[in-house]
Amino acid sequence: MSDPLADLLALAHHLGEERRDYAIIGEGNVSARLDAETFLIKASGSSLQTLAAHQVAHVRFAPVLRALEHERLSDVEVHAVLDAARADAAQPWPSVETFFHALLYQLTDAQFIGHTHPTAVCSVLCSVNAALITRHLMPDEIVVCGPESVFVPYTDPGVPLARAIGDQVRAYQDRWGESPRTIYLQNHGLIALGVTAKQVQNVTAMAVKHARVLMGALSCGGANFLDARAVDRIHTRPDEAVRRAQFK
Repeated sequence: MSDPLADLLALAHHLGEERRDYAIIGEGNVSARLDAETFLIKASGSSLQTLAAHQVAHVRFAPVLRALEHERLSDVEVHAVLDAARADAAQPWPSVETFFHALLYQLTDAQFIGHTHPTAVCSVLCSVNAALITRHLMPDEIVVCGPESVFVPYTDPGVPLARAIGDQVRAYQDRWGESPRTIYLQNHGLIALGVTAKQVQNVTAMAVKHARVLMGALSCGGANFLDARAVDRIHTRPDEAVRRAQFK
């Protein structure tokens, strides 16, 4: 039987490996849904590469989701919410990005979430052409990352970002009738959603490759993006559905 904490630590170490260039120092975070009431998330300031069990917070959904219903929260109130959300007061402090993790588990089928700041992805997201990262170039990117990627214009981290992500995810679900796998945050980074930790790894790897290919194509005279008909064809092909299931 799978151990969510062990899977979460393995995911963190994979995403935090220095050679992958996905995150450095205390960047990024990972989480795992435990049940309908709680989830695990990396403690604020801890390193993905060296994350240990004592650096993982056990968080309750209810206080976080209730807080998102309020129109405006001060920094002091946000601090109080994160304190109240800890299932055990002796545990470390959860990341301020706990808010978007909680909301994504509420809205989607994700069981694991990986948020990273890959250099290749951020190079595009910090450019004047940031929104181009959502356009498809390769069939396998569609298979792994989904028929469309969510793009969120730059928003202050914490509660404002969680709300902005929620709005874009709901719009995606209205268009496609399914949950997104890839969320790009302008001038910030990448969120990968998966029903398994392995799927989060795969989505992250493919998103990074996509960013590198996009930069290469733009430097070679321009990107030849796939049109909507080609995207829909790849997304609905039965053989690609089989591969998609394997990649999970």
